[in-house]
Amino acid sequence: MGPRITVGRPSRRTRTLLMTLAALAVLAMAFVMFSGFWTDWLWYRSVHYSSVFTTTLYTRIALFAVFGLLMALAVGVNVYLAHRLRPQLGAMSLEQQSLDRYRLGIAPFRGWLLLAVCLLVGLIGGASASGQWRTWLQYVNAVPFGTKDPQFKMDVAFYAFDLPWYRFLLSFGFAAVVLCLVAAALVHYLYGGLRLSSPGARATAAATGHLSVLLGLFVSLKAVAYWLDRYGLAVKSSSFHPTSGWTGLRYVDANAYLPAKTILFCIAIICALLFFATLWRRTWSLPMLGLGLMVLSAILIGGLYPAIVQKFQVQPNEAAKEAPYIQKNINATRAAYGIDNSKVTDYPGTSSTQNTTLRADADTAASIRLLDPNVVSPSFQQLQGMRGFYSMGSPLAVDRYQINGKEQDTVVGLRELNLKGIPESNWINDHFKYTHGYGMVAARGTTVTPDTGAPDFTEHDLPPKGQLGPYEPRIYYGQQTKQYSIVGGPTKEIDYSDANGEKSYSYTGNSGVSLENPVTRAAYAVQLGQPQILYSGAIGKGSKILYNRTPKERVEAVAPWLTIDGDPYPAVVNGRIQWIVDAYTTSNGYPYSSRTTLGDTTSDSLTGGNRSVLAQQNQVNYIRNSVKATVDAFDGTVKLYQWDTQDPVLKTWMKAYPGTVEPRSAISPQLMAHLRYPQDLFKVQRELLTRYHVTDPATFYSGSEVWQVPNDPAKRDSGAVPPYYLSVKMPGRSSQAFSLTTTLTPNRRDNLGAFMSVDADASSPDYGTIRLLQLPSSSNVSGPKQVQSKFNSDPRVANQVNIWQRGDSEVEYGNLLTVPLDGGLLYVEPVYVRGAGTNYPLLKKVLVNWNGDKIAFRDTLGEALDEVFNTSGSGPAQSPPPSDNGSQQPVNQTVKQALQDAQNAYDQGQQALKNNDWAAYGKAQQDLQNALKRAQEAESPPSKQP
Repeated sequence: MGPRITVGRPSRRTRTLLMTLAALAVLAMAFVMFSGFWTDWLWYRSVHYSSVFTTTLYTRIALFAVFGLLMALAVGVNVYLAHRLRPQLGAMSLEQQSLDRYRLGIAPFRGWLLLAVCLLVGLIGGASASGQWRTWLQYVNAVPFGTKDPQFKMDVAFYAFDLPWYRFLLSFGFAAVVLCLVAAALVHYLYGGLRLSSPGARATAAATGHLSVLLGLFVSLKAVAYWLDRYGLAVKSSSFHPTSGWTGLRYVDANAYLPAKTILFCIAIICALLFFATLWRRTWSLPMLGLGLMVLSAILIGGLYPAIVQKFQVQPNEAAKEAPYIQKNINATRAAYGIDNSKVTDYPGTSSTQNTTLRADADTAASIRLLDPNVVSPSFQQLQGMRGFYSMGSPLAVDRYQINGKEQDTVVGLRELNLKGIPESNWINDHFKYTHGYGMVAARGTTVTPDTGAPDFTEHDLPPKGQLGPYEPRIYYGQQTKQYSIVGGPTKEIDYSDANGEKSYSYTGNSGVSLENPVTRAAYAVQLGQPQILYSGAIGKGSKILYNRTPKERVEAVAPWLTIDGDPYPAVVNGRIQWIVDAYTTSNGYPYSSRTTLGDTTSDSLTGGNRSVLAQQNQVNYIRNSVKATVDAFDGTVKLYQWDTQDPVLKTWMKAYPGTVEPRSAISPQLMAHLRYPQDLFKVQRELLTRYHVTDPATFYSGSEVWQVPNDPAKRDSGAVPPYYLSVKMPGRSSQAFSLTTTLTPNRRDNLGAFMSVDADASSPDYGTIRLLQLPSSSNVSGPKQVQSKFNSDPRVANQVNIWQRGDSEVEYGNLLTVPLDGGLLYVEPVYVRGAGTNYPLLKKVLVNWNGDKIAFRDTLGEALDEVFNTSGSGPAQSPPPSDNGSQQPVNQTVKQALQDAQNAYDQGQQALKNNDWAAYGKAQQDLQNALKRAQEAESPPSKQP
């Protein structure tokens, strides 16, 4: 055998080193936890919403403490009782002899073990309760809806605010009783109160009484669950023929499940009393008989009986049986989604008005927007981006501004900072030098420059010039500003560049968290994983860190109870760029109202990128645009305004967080002029209206009048067509109104079913009024997909597109706008071309369709309207217009197109010269020669043969 190796006790120095390392590790972990708390507190204080942080924090701590203590006490008391009720002399059986080792082993640590078990279950219980802070705040601050459900006559607030809290208490009670039951049974077994294999009684009288009381509590909670399930039927979702998101009672619920739940509640109460009676009878025979009866009743009464009712009473005449419940569902759904006051008007879809009258009416029917904000972002970027580190984002926004004294639909974008465009990326450049964007860019929505088809800018250049007046142009907070910046210290920022060179700037705004305190610097170094923050010489007196810089992040942080719209938009208000953010209060507990998944409902062909969907997986059955929020682009100031003054959900949250939401009267007239109806709410409402425009139960059940949201015809592999902002004059109205519009088609058909609009001008008394123009069911009026197909198949359109594409140009179709006009429907679609020498789209043509069959394809909207209404000559509607020289002979269309191609080729050649691209210049010259040759040949047609 070799020498025996012994391990001695570590030396004092080693022990000291190990203890020091352990202490440092604990301190490091503590500082990491502290840094998260400290930076959050500093941020909320910097935006003046510290009350939101403290209210949420104190609520979560209180719930954690109260319910954690309750869970720990419940388990601890039952373990203690089980130990106290142990038999004094255990049976001398093999089972008990084998357990003696465990009893002796834990005896010295019994108190510590009990403490550890209580601490563990307390942490679990406290954590589960802490996550219910929203439910608790709504419960204690609940404001009545003033509307009662049709079945139980309870206020809607009971289902929206009270019932969720009762369900949590019930689930917590179940968890506590089960843990107590398991812990007590284990202790009784360990100390001989329960025996599995020993002869004689399997349980002592004390153990029987203790466990029976716990089982009685469990069954009592089950009785409460049966009672709450009765009310839960009003908010229960189920699959039902008329709609997949059906919510509320049906015939079988009201006539089978509801009585069954009441009977089961009574049986559970009796069964619980039998369990409690074992304290005196000391036998489980009766309670177990009661438990068996309850289980059997649940199967027969709660399962089999409703199935029989559904099979033999409902199915043979389902439409008639379900009609009253369908009506309740229709009424509740329309009220919960704010579509109950929708104005439905029958509309023929075709017009017999004289063309000359129609042409005049077309000019006043709508301010038809030719500038598509979803297409022209590259044009804004190329023509007004100015520097590679500025980005306009996509899509752009549609707003309204006074231009030359007249309100004009305007497409706007901001030059936001784009870190990917920085010439040299490093820590200093990314976070100290390039810190902000600069200036707004705006263009008329209804016109373009006549020569090139480029946007007609009304606000442009650096520094900004135009018709918006003086304003603070620096953009520190924006949609694309997702990195942190450190400003205001010794390091100067790059402001902007112009003909006189680069300008520097040092931030003077009030936002941000000061980094002068070394503890604060250390906390941010930990939180951001940037140790340079702790020791960098670029940080000094006056340095502040800016983060959480997107409008959505800031509003979500200061109002965590709101659901934020996916499309914040900028506006110049009182000399400042303000991001306007629409926010929603939602609920999943409105009785009888059908549910919808917001992420699915608000997605369309444009979602993705900067245009996000609303609350991806959030299922709701009540929604209100209750808050209008603003975020200052310069200093990040967040303001919340109460928009819906009747919304009980908002009133509840305003009680929970007093002082955070300003009254509606605080909205200035300048801000009011830029508020609009939000797209996401409109998309939710249009999805619901595809079914819930029907108010007759029989028609609703048959599904014969169901509509669908069509796919975007201008996009390949697209989603739903997005709604469009458009100033339009609806039938029966005397003037145009800024509106949000969309089309709807019959289910599984492509012809038009309805045209939907909502008054989107917040300053209008008709704001939020939904109007539906419903076409006859037998109508064959073309829908968007069919109109797009007609455009694409028109020989003139197809030939021109082929010519453009043969020249390596890319054709993009803009928004297909639909305009009601004298009983008919006018479709207008701008056509953009990305030339071979450019990388941005320019408007080249306008497509117009009238009454489904008349198509025009012209350089301007005016020419296209003249053609479809045949007001330029006596020929057919699709003949070319007369020449500009006053001659009555029509211009040869081939000549005109060839000359247009020649102009395009010349423009591309000039652009190629500027870019020193000689290959492109040579190709452009060849295209120019070919176009001129075609024009010459068309001007001199061959003589006729005798």
